Amino acid sequence: MAYFAVDRLEGRYAVLVGDDGSQHEVPRKQLPKGTTESSVLEVSLDESGKPDWAGARLDAAEKERRIKRALALLEELKKRDPGGDIVL
Repeated sequence: MAYFAVDRLEGRYAVLVGDDGSQHEVPRKQLPKGTTESSVLEVSLDESGKPDWAGARLDAAEKERRIKRALALLEELKKRDPGGDIVL
């Protein structure tokens, strides 16, 4: 199993980014109904390691976990920012 986040939707295609940084353009009709930008998909890999898009499923819990982690990292970065380096 692998996870892919939907980076953006471009017409009939979705651009997905894997946890390994790989990028894939996949026809939207091959993805689960309800797939939107920022969706996280759990995808089976075939024997050669290629994603099986037909068997992909939306994983709302993983999406929520990733959002919480990103917000926590942002808060941590804010704590270390001394500020004052930008003058308008």
